[in-house]
Amino acid sequence: MKLISWNVNGLRAVVGKDFKETFARLDADFFCLQETKLQAGQIELDFPGYTAYWNYAEKKGYSGTAIFTKHTPVSVTYGMGIEEHDHEGRIITLETEKFFLVTVYTPNSQDELKRLDYRMKWEDDFRAYLLSLDQKKPVIVCGDLNVAHQEIDLKNPKTNRRNAGFTDEEREKMTTLLQSGFVDTFRHFYPDLTDVYSWWSYRFKAREKNTGWRIDYFLASERIVPNLSGAKIHSDIFGSDHCPVELTLGMF
Repeated sequence: MKLISWNVNGLRAVVGKDFKETFARLDADFFCLQETKLQAGQIELDFPGYTAYWNYAEKKGYSGTAIFTKHTPVSVTYGMGIEEHDHEGRIITLETEKFFLVTVYTPNSQDELKRLDYRMKWEDDFRAYLLSLDQKKPVIVCGDLNVAHQEIDLKNPKTNRRNAGFTDEEREKMTTLLQSGFVDTFRHFYPDLTDVYSWWSYRFKAREKNTGWRIDYFLASERIVPNLSGAKIHSDIFGSDHCPVELTLGMF
């Protein structure tokens, strides 16, 4: 079973850059998108054999998530059930027979860390949400988590120490989440691999120079680890400032 997650940074723009061909080539069981930047009815996108689920932000042209799946879910929920967090279309949860799949677009702490306090509240509430799911079934969570967890996860850790996505506070929240019973699946397979990133700034020829950050993840409940069979970062796929990330599972 293959799962893909991709922050497309505007789905309509990416559709004009070979998205349909990429979607077909990756041939995922679950294809999760973040930052779709859409409202209902603004795009016609239909893939035979897939059902699509959308969560739109109330603010036009902002945030938003989607999941395309070949498998009929047991249930689908949007948001985490907390009013403060559920206006920006950031979370979709599919319940399958074996696990919960959560796709998330984590809020950015923004320039001068204007939204860091909100981000800290989000992190605590999101962790509690995942743990509540995990009590029922194992959880796979994917998406743009907007944090490079360790120094190995970005090109220039020293100069980014107090920038959004690499503050001590954000990194500690990721550590706490992992210590709560989750595994960073890419690091499970490649604990020491360097210079592998999932996001590059559009400025300063960052992608050309591979000056990037790994901020897109698949996390999994620890008890899923025996079922993990592979992880990839598709840095050869363009169309967004992020690239797709992949998780493959063996049979449960």
